[in-house]
Amino acid sequence: MPVYRTGSAEETVALGEAIARELPRRCVVLLIGNLGAGKTTLAKGIIKGLGAAEEDEVSSPTFTLIHEYGGGRVYHIDLYRIDEPREIRTLGLDELLEREAVVLVEWGERFPHMWPPERIEIRLKDVDDGREISM
Repeated sequence: MPVYRTGSAEETVALGEAIARELPRRCVVLLIGNLGAGKTTLAKGIIKGLGAAEEDEVSSPTFTLIHEYGGGRVYHIDLYRIDEPREIRTLGLDELLEREAVVLVEWGERFPHMWPPERIEIRLKDVDDGREISM
């Protein structure tokens, strides 16, 4: 499992762009980490690297729960405010998972049974000099 270190938001975005080049066209990526660990920053890089939006067009979907980019090629989901699995069912995630798209999910580890077993998990952790990111 590769482990990367980034020392700034710019380096985290650049790493996201590099990760994007390796992703299949259809996949689920769980972004796992504490509040403020850099999940949305990494998502900005991945979305930019996939050519779905510019970095400044990407924001956290904490309140809207799902953002769509690139005409449905990328979905960015944030489950931070979701408490019950039944709440997730109302979002229509089953339909999203059937699409030819990259689905980035923040806080998805709270509901592991919702995701396909062949998902990609990226863990982000604050360290003294920045972030540690492992896949």
